[in-house]
Amino acid sequence: MAQAFAEKPVEDSVAKVNNEVAVGEDLEFQRKWWKFERGVWIVFYLILLLDVLGFFGRGWVAKKEIIATDGSIDVKFERIERTSTPSILTVKFGSSAIQHGEVELYTSGSVVKELGAQRVVPSPKTTTLGQDGLTYTFPATTPPASVEFALEPTGPGIRHFVVQVPGFAPVKADIAVVP
Repeated sequence: MAQAFAEKPVEDSVAKVNNEVAVGEDLEFQRKWWKFERGVWIVFYLILLLDVLGFFGRGWVAKKEIIATDGSIDVKFERIERTSTPSILTVKFGSSAIQHGEVELYTSGSVVKELGAQRVVPSPKTTTLGQDGLTYTFPATTPPASVEFALEPTGPGIRHFVVQVPGFAPVKADIAVVP
């Protein structure tokens, strides 16, 4: 037997204004939220700008060049590096640094220990372990002679290093290594 169901319209319990659903609004909260969103977008744009400029490594701000006061060497490196990311430290020698067809270069131990020197190009003729560092001897006849150190820092922090031709002015610098 079929039962007759009484048809009854569905009733809406949500209040309506002008035949539209009325949802509460808090304009003061909404304005605060928009202000917060604007602040977040500004922070995102600043981070992006800093990254493009090189504040987190590999950019215009990260590159540094220091020339010894006596002109014996010119050192180019990245002052902001990333942990376990390869980079190059380049040392160019002035004509006064080349003596008897050779050039000597002292590097502090931090270049090997903290900055993780992987290789030296060209290969040195001799390497001498000395007080807090290494002294390399390279064959060189005429400027521009240069040496490149392939670095790969092992951990974050501020790393200090010294590079110099023995008997000439040293170049002292810092590299910030970020994670």
